[in-house]
Amino acid sequence: MKLEILALAAHPDDVELACGGTILNTVNSGKRCGIVDLTQGELGTRGTIDTRYEEAAEASKVLGVAARENLQMADGFFSVSTQNLLKVVEQIRLFRPEIVLTNSTTDRHPDHGRAGDLVEQACFLAGLPKVETSYQGVWQDAWRPKKVYRFVQDRYIKPDFIVDISDSFEAKMEAVKCFKTQFYNPESKEPNTPISGENFLKFLEARAREFGRLIGVEYGEGYTSATPVGVKSLDVLL
Repeated sequence: MKLEILALAAHPDDVELACGGTILNTVNSGKRCGIVDLTQGELGTRGTIDTRYEEAAEASKVLGVAARENLQMADGFFSVSTQNLLKVVEQIRLFRPEIVLTNSTTDRHPDHGRAGDLVEQACFLAGLPKVETSYQGVWQDAWRPKKVYRFVQDRYIKPDFIVDISDSFEAKMEAVKCFKTQFYNPESKEPNTPISGENFLKFLEARAREFGRLIGVEYGEGYTSATPVGVKSLDVLL
């Protein structure tokens, strides 16, 4: 299944929180997107593995993604190992994305920076023909995405570019709220966490408004890039 964008992130809900609007923009333009969760989020204070899968399925419907996979790496303890790199290479070669989106360069949760490093390295390795992989017994050809962008998450990082998500912000928040065990739910009896309060949802809106204001729109999502971002014409810039 050929995708335009493949978002690979440490935990179920990372994509919805950080690049859900960008995914929605792309899907609404008629292109295919997919998500690969590296872990099952099993160390999360609230919810269970089963509820995370249920919530991820609901959020995927809201986002309209064509595929979602979970690599079941160890939440909190996965490393940039040969085994994990090859797992990610397999997904990149399976979906052959033009663009990969992944976790921020550094963040409050240590999994985020490590996951982004893992994905970025795997994107390079996926383009080497002598790195051999197969999926369900079928040999995979080499494939390297054109670009890898890392989204801004909890901690502020100055973005290299910002995507206008004004038209998709409401749907993005609907996808976020599918993770009922993780985010604000006044009926929940589970322990409070830094992301379970109503103020966290307000923070998400404020961050999106902040990024939007920088480019003269209502809402935005920020990204960093290891290489310069090129354009063919200045009229694509806001």
